Amino acid sequence: MTQPTLHAPAPTSYDDRPVPGTGPATLEARDITAWFGSHQVLDRVSLTMPASGITALIGPSGCGKSTFLRILNRMHELVPSAALAGEVLLDGEDIYDPQRKLTDARRAIGMVFQKPNPFPAMSIRENVVAGLRLTGTRLGKADKELLVEECLVRGGLWKEVKDRLDSPGGGLSGGQQQRLCIARSLAIKPRVLLMDEPCSALDPTSTRVIEETMKDLAQQVTIVIVTHNMQQAARVSDTCAFFLASQGTPGVIVEHGDTEAMFASPRDQRTSDYVNGRFG
Repeated sequence: MTQPTLHAPAPTSYDDRPVPGTGPATLEARDITAWFGSHQVLDRVSLTMPASGITALIGPSGCGKSTFLRILNRMHELVPSAALAGEVLLDGEDIYDPQRKLTDARRAIGMVFQKPNPFPAMSIRENVVAGLRLTGTRLGKADKELLVEECLVRGGLWKEVKDRLDSPGGGLSGGQQQRLCIARSLAIKPRVLLMDEPCSALDPTSTRVIEETMKDLAQQVTIVIVTHNMQQAARVSDTCAFFLASQGTPGVIVEHGDTEAMFASPRDQRTSDYVNGRFG
């Protein structure tokens, strides 16, 4: 397959324009094909991620799950050798449309990474509102304090830190730092929240709290999570997509649909083998 030209370089400036639309959004990928240089990592991947729900992306390492996740909010194009074809539609509008600003996509589609990445020198309060500066959002002191409380409540962290908001964000435990990053993402009021293995480095207790936080948030923001933990996928997600890449071939979606149905009676034997731990 001929490799396409990279999408136009993303703008680097931020503006004050409001994000079109509010509330959870349906995210739809259509025929996504992706490369790093000459290496093709995804081949015509299509997936609808319904609004107000949690979609889990599962599959073995190296099958393109995290690449696909990063494509959903235009992080893939930041890699100099990266290229892609296809569309990503946010409530029917392509986020890669040349007329659409990168900042619009980033405001609407937030990202939480595998390793918690709070700004260590900033206080807990400053961490929560850090994204407002990048998006050009200006709030008065009282409104900012309300936003900090709201986001920390939604992120499941308020009760633990409400009396030490001026303490460094880097001084929190790993699980607390991850919830702080969730709260920071929520401060810009995204319609979709992408999560790349958010619990992989956390202890079971912190993992349980993060999972409870995700389920609480699902009616307020669409969530897409990459996870290697089959029990976690079964516990938290409403829909699921199984990615697979054979040796020398790019990643594809083998099967997707209702999570309970996929785990109880998958249509493809490869899916059954994977979710039951027989894949190898």
